[in-house]
Parts: sequence; structure tokens; C-alpha cells
Amino acid sequence: MKQVTISNEFITLMVLDYGATIQKLLVKGKDGKYTNAVVGYNHPSRYRLDDNCLGSCVGRYAGRISKGGFELDREQFYLHQEDGVHLHGGKEGFHQKYWKIEEVKQKDDPFIKLSYVSKHLEEGYPGNLTVNVTYKLVNNALQIVHEAITDRSTVVNLTNHSYFKLDDSPYIDNYELQLNCPLVLEVEENLLPTGNQIPVRGTENDFLIPREIGVQRLDTPFVKDMGSEKVAELYSPKSGISMKVYTNQPAVIVYTPLDFPGICFETQNYPDAPNQPDFPNSVLRPGETYNNIAIYKFDLVP
Repeated sequence: MKQVTISNEFITLMVLDYGATIQKLLVKGKDGKYTNAVVGYNHPSRYRLDDNCLGSCVGRYAGRISKGGFELDREQFYLHQEDGVHLHGGKEGFHQKYWKIEEVKQKDDPFIKLSYVSKHLEEGYPGNLTVNVTYKLVNNALQIVHEAITDRSTVVNLTNHSYFKLDDSPYIDNYELQLNCPLVLEVEENLLPTGNQIPVRGTENDFLIPREIGVQRLDTPFVKDMGSEKVAELYSPKSGISMKVYTNQPAVIVYTPLDFPGICFETQNYPDAPNQPDFPNSVLRPGETYNNIAIYKFDLVP
């Protein structure tokens, strides 16, 4: 397992080739000390046993797909499922693959570029898919760019699965969360979307105005206000660190696990889009380039 570190004046980033995983994201505070803003393991070998997708690239389709597969161009493709749900790319998704480190730049706007080739019918998906993910530090922000091309029509939905934690507290209940998301996708008990979109205003999912997370735990597909690139803001009153999230994607899955403190902002297309004709298109065809941009910008609030 290979590990690469890049840094600038504000941020130090450590990335593993296994899963294209963000192992550590060290953010510099006013006192010159660093806070690791993501949940992770100190020893890279631990990631082989991890089942939480800590910091990794998730694909070929992040999120859930129903019906044990999907139909594309009148052909049915069957995917691994458990209790009727296909999740995060299948039995061995991209988070369990070794990626190739393509390029590392250490100076101005440092970056790490990794690649992975998913063969035709890997986990049941059609097409040879070539994927690149680039982690780039620009001042006080981490930019993540997922790109993909295919030699045959397929479905693609990639995301980074980092769990953010902005201080050393054993909980995140007192974090303030704001989501620029006026709607959520209605879901069944198994978290598969019904196809309906529900306004958040006045509900437990209303984070349009910043408020404490409290004891509420989320595993929720929020629909972004498409009039703005900003999708979320998180703030820790203990550390004074705030993080703004920007994306070109139409949705963000906000996930707060039950068994450890952290919060995911999975910027992506809607879950189950291959089986929901009214959802944004998830099909990638030869000659097209999939492009998913997410920016995590850190600031210190007095």
C-alpha cells in the first residue's frame, strides 16, 4: 500500500492508493496547531478491514440501486444485491481497489492524481470505465475532481466518502449544520427512493438556517438548490473551524453514523437514478466525460 502526502500553507493531505483514500486532512489553526478534519486510521493496513468506506472513492455507482440491477438500451444488467439493495458499487467497489498513482505535484497548488480501470462487467456494470480522481489543495480548500470515460454506454455515480470531524470532541451533536437544500428524496425503510421529492421547510430535515445537529442522525439524500454551487456548511464551536462544501452535483447524501462521530457529505447524483426516469440522467456514453467537482473550504471563525 502506497501513501502520498502533499501540503500547502493551510492544509496537509495524506492519500493512500488503496481506495484512493483520504487518510488524513490536517487543517492549520490560528495557534499553528493542526486538526485532522477526517476520521481515519493511523496504520494504512487497517483500511483493508474497514467496512465504512472511510475517506475512499465510492463507485461505480455511489448510493443505492433497486431491483437488482437496471436496464440500459434495452439490455438488462444484474448487480449484487442484499435484501433488494445494491450499495456503493457492489461486493467489491472502487473503495476496495488499488488505484494507480498517476501524478504528484508538490509546489504551487499541489495535487495527487490517481486512476483506476474498471473492466467490462466488473460487478455487473457494462463498459470498460477509466476513472481519474484528483485531490488538489488551493489555499484553504481541498478540491476533489472525479472524471470518467467509457468505451460502452454505462451508468456512473462517483463520490468521496470522507467522514468529517472538526475537533477532538467525542461527538458532533453541538456542530452547527446548514444545508442549501430545499428538498429531500422520499425513501422507503430500506432507504431506496420512492421517486418523490419532499420540501424540508418545517421538518426535521430543515437545515436551511444553521442549527445544531443534536441527537438527530442522518442518512438522507438532500436535493441541492441548483441556483448555487454551495451545498453545505459545518461549524465546530469548540475548534472554531468551519467548512463550506461546494459541488456541481445535484444532490448530497448527508450521513452521520451511529457508532462513531463524523459526518459525510457525499456529493453525487440521485441514488437509484438508473431506475427512476424522472431523476437526473446517470448514463455515460462513449465520447462523453463524467465530471464531478467537490470543494471543501476551511475557515477559522473567531
